[in-house]
Amino acid sequence: MRIRYGYRIELVCAHDLPLITLLDVHPSRRHDLTTPDEMKVSALADPSRAIAVTQDLDAFGNIRRRMVAPPGGIRLESEGIVLDSGEPDSVDPTAREVSPARLPDSALVYLLGSRYCETDKLYDRAWSLFGQIQPGWARVRAITDSVHNHLSFGYHFARDTRTAVEAFEERIGVCRDFAHLAVALCRCMNIPARYCNGYLGDIGVPPNPAPMDFNAWFEVFLGGRWYTFDARHNEPRIGRIVIARGRDATDVAMISSFGNHGLQCFEVVTEEVEEAPIALMPARPGARSAAA
Repeated sequence: MRIRYGYRIELVCAHDLPLITLLDVHPSRRHDLTTPDEMKVSALADPSRAIAVTQDLDAFGNIRRRMVAPPGGIRLESEGIVLDSGEPDSVDPTAREVSPARLPDSALVYLLGSRYCETDKLYDRAWSLFGQIQPGWARVRAITDSVHNHLSFGYHFARDTRTAVEAFEERIGVCRDFAHLAVALCRCMNIPARYCNGYLGDIGVPPNPAPMDFNAWFEVFLGGRWYTFDARHNEPRIGRIVIARGRDATDVAMISSFGNHGLQCFEVVTEEVEEAPIALMPARPGARSAAA
């Protein structure tokens, strides 16, 4: 399967605006790209003006870019094709929990509380709800189902300061709130869980008429590997393209700005691309087929 992805974002500002972005396709999917995922950066007031951009990997292995938007604003855009298996998220009901004592060092940080995932405030509630459920896949499945049923989704519910505890109490949220609450509950049960964001189109499901946006989901460490779960959609989906992973939304903010600005344009696209038919050259009279 071929999936087209991309975005166009425009920020307007009156003065120089330092920016950090996490918008590139994650290194784990770079080998699936048909062309390099290169961000195009241009000044809104003068598109010919050169803007210096540096790139490195952050502490979680995400591709980070730094730049300074000039007065007037900046346009960030990218588009590409990623090759995908076309298979839905992996399901393995036999996957078992790994004892904290046997976890790899890299997974330990995903057991701890974080800015949006207050494990200390949810610990008792988590064990009362899920402590009697079979450890492993069944327990994560129960947490995911519970969050999906507990929260009501709505774009008008978006609030960038809402934590997992607040989402639990308010019973509303957007995809990041679903992910934060599920992540926090998993960590309370000693299951490493990390927050993910990226592209997720309407592939294999009825199309959503709402404008496309980036999506958030989460991954858990079971049986020696990471598995994808999605408390918002609550079903295996096709065509996820990871951009960034971290403890919560703090670590994977797609744009971090240091100054006043306005959002003038925000467009996201991710959709399956139909394979173009191969045009065959007509055979010359008397010519032999290569398969002959």
